[in-house]
Amino acid sequence: MTPPAGVLFDVDGTLIDSTYLHAVTWWEGFRAGGHDVPIAQIHRAVGMGSDRLLDHLLGSERDRSNDDLVRAVHEERYAPYLARLRPLPGAANLLRACHERGQRVALASSATPQELAAMRAALDADTWIDGATSSGDAERSKPEPDIIEAALRLLSLDTARAVYVGDSVWDVAACAKLGLPCVALTCGGTARAELAGAGAVAVYEDPADLLAHLDESPLSLA
Repeated sequence: MTPPAGVLFDVDGTLIDSTYLHAVTWWEGFRAGGHDVPIAQIHRAVGMGSDRLLDHLLGSERDRSNDDLVRAVHEERYAPYLARLRPLPGAANLLRACHERGQRVALASSATPQELAAMRAALDADTWIDGATSSGDAERSKPEPDIIEAALRLLSLDTARAVYVGDSVWDVAACAKLGLPCVALTCGGTARAELAGAGAVAVYEDPADLLAHLDESPLSLA
């Protein structure tokens, strides 16, 4: 068996340690909008786009008059963290290893362009990245697969020649809709059993753990 030609990476919670920052700042946004949502529930929804996250946590039949306020406060409270974001252990080295093995590497993110730029700066790994997506590249957010399809187009690959690395059940669900293998990492705060139960083909602790087992991982065995 030959390695996949391309590897797609989620970024928030997969390569960058940002999941809980998003959870806290969404909590502040919900409070500003008059919604008392437990932060544990918010954490479990992180990984969805903001449109789906609000529907998921507040219900689709809600009064939407404060939705823009919720999003604006989340963005405002998250912004000060952008300059302080940190990569998760082994993140840049994993991207480098994939690149040096001849694989094409894409960041399949639905973050805003500003957030994506900050995460790329934190990673300091642009030499090993062949392309990246942001929120403007997909009409629908996860668990719909639009952003993954956009990243595949960037690499000129189909699902039979690629593998995805993410950290949430929403990543796994989006990949399942395309028949794309999803390797999951627990560093975003979701348990191994839950990720495996959602359909992840393999689960590792963080990028460093995946890198340590790269030769026997789905990133090497297609």
